[in-house]
Amino acid sequence: MAAAGAEGTEAESDGGSEELVLTPAQLIRSLEQAWLNEKFAPELLESKPEIIECVVEQLDHMEANLKRAKRGDLKVSVHRMEIERIRYVLSSYLRCRLAKIEKFFPHILEKEKSRAEGEPSILSPEEFAFAKEYMANTETYLKNVALKHMPPNLQKVSLQKSVPKPNLDSFVFLRVLERQENILVEPETDEQREYTIDLEEGSQHLIRYRTIAPLVASGAVQLI
Repeated sequence: MAAAGAEGTEAESDGGSEELVLTPAQLIRSLEQAWLNEKFAPELLESKPEIIECVVEQLDHMEANLKRAKRGDLKVSVHRMEIERIRYVLSSYLRCRLAKIEKFFPHILEKEKSRAEGEPSILSPEEFAFAKEYMANTETYLKNVALKHMPPNLQKVSLQKSVPKPNLDSFVFLRVLERQENILVEPETDEQREYTIDLEEGSQHLIRYRTIAPLVASGAVQLI
């Protein structure tokens, strides 16, 4: 699980045998990175429940520290502003994920259904329950409002076909955090050929999302 405190934050790895220790500053940077990636990626990214849990515990710890601080201390106002900033980033991150679930729910649930054993889930348990309920409510609404009034041969609808998929071919801005070599870039037109590029650390690029999606997942690049 996770624990937050003054000295730092500990989060278990997926295997549960190793713990990653983060300082509060590192934890907030991890949240901001997850937030920006989720905000600018066209698809729903892997869930980060360990980060969310640790951030919530860190916020509780910061709130407790404020209650013990002296009234009138200028530091109290500064720390209060930082708490509100972190809460905004956290809530924006979660709202962004819910918006994508509502927009792409049949494809997200299908991806989750076909997920290989041991492969990380893109949904938290709460998000998975929300997605299933949203899909059930959508199907019920369509049936009661429209489908039952149509001819029998038209009373079935495939949400997989009706709901658009995420556009993985859209272009995104990114900043390179770790140098990458020989990244294969697909041609823009039939006349062009595939080619490879090197991404230097600290450089910024505008590139097709599909090309760098694995690098976003691994943390080698940051969407901006």
